[in-house]
Amino acid sequence: MPSSSTTVISKCTVIPPLKPTPAAVKTLKLSVSDLPMLSCHYIQKGVLLPRPPYSSTDLITFLKHSLSLALSHFPALAGRLVTDPTGHVHISCNDAGVEFIHAKAGHLFLRDILTSGDVPEFVKEFFPFDNTISYSGHSRALAAIQFTELADAVFIGCVVNHAVTDGTSFWHFFNTFAEFCKGAQKISNPPDFSRKTVFNSPAVLKFPAGGPKVTFSGDVPLRERVFHFSREAILKLKQRANSSTSNAAAVNLIEILVSSFQSLSAQLWRSVTRARNLPPTKMTTFRMAVNCRHRLEPRLHPYYFGNAIQSIPTLAPAGELLANDLGWGADLLHKNVVAHGDATVRKGVANWEKDPRLFPLGNFDGASITMGSSPRFPMYNNDFGWGRPLAIRSGKANKFDGKISAFPGREGNGTVDLEVVLAPETMAGLEKDEEFMQYVSEIIIM
Repeated sequence: MPSSSTTVISKCTVIPPLKPTPAAVKTLKLSVSDLPMLSCHYIQKGVLLPRPPYSSTDLITFLKHSLSLALSHFPALAGRLVTDPTGHVHISCNDAGVEFIHAKAGHLFLRDILTSGDVPEFVKEFFPFDNTISYSGHSRALAAIQFTELADAVFIGCVVNHAVTDGTSFWHFFNTFAEFCKGAQKISNPPDFSRKTVFNSPAVLKFPAGGPKVTFSGDVPLRERVFHFSREAILKLKQRANSSTSNAAAVNLIEILVSSFQSLSAQLWRSVTRARNLPPTKMTTFRMAVNCRHRLEPRLHPYYFGNAIQSIPTLAPAGELLANDLGWGADLLHKNVVAHGDATVRKGVANWEKDPRLFPLGNFDGASITMGSSPRFPMYNNDFGWGRPLAIRSGKANKFDGKISAFPGREGNGTVDLEVVLAPETMAGLEKDEEFMQYVSEIIIM
């Protein structure tokens, strides 16, 4: 495997075009869903692309211009965080700009990145703002783009403050950037900056002197792999989950079955729990982030800008999870997701307002899994004008033992990639777990 040594060629600041920011978005108050993310790292996601048929100079000029146009529609990302005298945190849309980095790693090839083994460590060098918590947005840019030239491809890494966007808003911005680069004359889906939502609150989140710290250790050994699941494999998992004995009666009574993704999640939960070799009485947790935009009544705008997510924890003793069939665990996940409607979202907001707190990201008991991102995100829509992405990769942000990110498979049609981060001994156990590995297939780049 080649060594790292990505070289930064240049850095600059990109600002929106010189035109007034609409008064409605001069400042945006952080919401109940935004504030807990101030102790999380900036989101780091990026796309591996074919080598473009343009010179580096022309392409970088075009990327910067397209980024500026995208920022004109997302003025918040060109701003900075400010805390007012009452303790409320806002985004000041002051056009301070975002960072743009040009880097080179000419010794690296596609084959080095698309290895079937662990994700290479050097991929983390394709992203700026390592170990930067979102509270740092008071003094640092709220977003950054790194364009890295490889021997036979390019990588565009996008980094955005997690207190400013969730995954939905992150990919909305990244897609818009690509859309303008491809030649669009106007934005296809303008963001909604309304703050008249249930997440808008007078509650104040207090921080320790010097600001918050991340809630997990970033120094422990970890392994990271991307497992690919074909449509056929996922349909088999869904059929198995819905036809298992614990679900048999429910299948006959209700039309809404355990979903494909819930079936895949349940299989991962079982197999990771088995690989951890936990005592039967140990309580395990599968935590899943859910988009609340469509769960509220009335619904939020689908392109509401900001965080509109809540975390759904599902618990089960290790012994029961493994002694029962796949459908048992999948049904637990299914029931919790279905139950997370308008009333549950509002209850979560009210509970937070009584006790404002940062989001406790991590695996504190050695028995937890946290699922983030979503196979529904339009990641492969990031066509900058010379071809669809070949793969999605992420940086080192917010990674710990048990952190899982779900991506759509490149071929679409219900395929899924799971980016799995585990302790080395747990990953070794997962790789030997036949119940899990029978569904894994090789990623084929067309």
